[in-house]
Amino acid sequence: MTVRFGGESAVSRRGLLKLGAAAGLALPLGAVGARALSAAPAAGLKPLKFAWNTGGVCGAPVAVALHKGIYAKHGLDVEFINFAGSTEQLLESLATGKADAGIGMALRWLKPLEQGFDVKITAGTHGGCMRLLAAKTAGIADIKGLRGKAVAISDLSSPAKHFFSIVLAKLGIDGNKEVEWKVFPGDLLGAAVERGEAHAVAHWDPVTFNFLKSGNLVEIATNLDGEFSNRVCCIVGVRGSLLREDKPTAAALTRALIEAHDYTAAHPEEAAAVYQQYSPKSNLADLTAMLKSETHNHHPVGGDLKKELALYTDELKLMQIFKPTTDTAKFADKIYADVLA
Repeated sequence: MTVRFGGESAVSRRGLLKLGAAAGLALPLGAVGARALSAAPAAGLKPLKFAWNTGGVCGAPVAVALHKGIYAKHGLDVEFINFAGSTEQLLESLATGKADAGIGMALRWLKPLEQGFDVKITAGTHGGCMRLLAAKTAGIADIKGLRGKAVAISDLSSPAKHFFSIVLAKLGIDGNKEVEWKVFPGDLLGAAVERGEAHAVAHWDPVTFNFLKSGNLVEIATNLDGEFSNRVCCIVGVRGSLLREDKPTAAALTRALIEAHDYTAAHPEEAAAVYQQYSPKSNLADLTAMLKSETHNHHPVGGDLKKELALYTDELKLMQIFKPTTDTAKFADKIYADVLA
């Protein structure tokens, strides 16, 4: 079963059951997939629409929760919406009820959430997935070497641009003035460096991981280096009306996702196999390596998450993305909802 709205596609667990039956369960998951598709029936489960971008390997636990029956265990019948639009469009979809919840990068969500979307963050999901790569011939030994260089990015609001600009600022380098940020389509970022149009690329997996395999680029930094080693990068958000009308469902989803991330951390090979059907061109060994490089056992909630959100907001002040007068502690408290207390 596939339904569409606004250019987005949604696939429910019931739809996967029907598709699997029609194709003899011919999905690239082996026995794991067959067991997932024959999990508890949807009858009696709470329906919920979940928006995610299947192009991000760090979202593998979202799929794991479906195919390992974790959503059903928590009383949910989750329908996926593959959302490839802007963050503002995603948040609007949540705020207006086209979707009930979704995941995204914290550094992408914070500024739009300041605008007042009726969406609350309920948990962090993991750390890692962003990388800074440089051409072997660029003479860039570390992130300080970006001074006076051109860096390829996917867009000017890129979380990778924000993150590595924060690191630069902490090293005394003004990323807005001393680094040239050049926009290229995501899949062509590596080619831009190879053509000499940029010296480095800042983006996320699986794109950056695949660029490394070319042998022409080297990894200079990631968003797990130094003080960021235990910092969340992605978050889950829930529409405000769901929190007000049915907080137990929001809590159930949050618990399910946390459980799925713990499962991914403990069983990255299985998680990679589950996710591979959403990214069939990806190599299973590569997917496993990427998941192992991420901190899926780090998913803060409560005061811990609010502290991390406030830290990011403080750091975005350095980039002049937030006003210097912003009370970051109050802002973090405003955009967070503790559904697990």
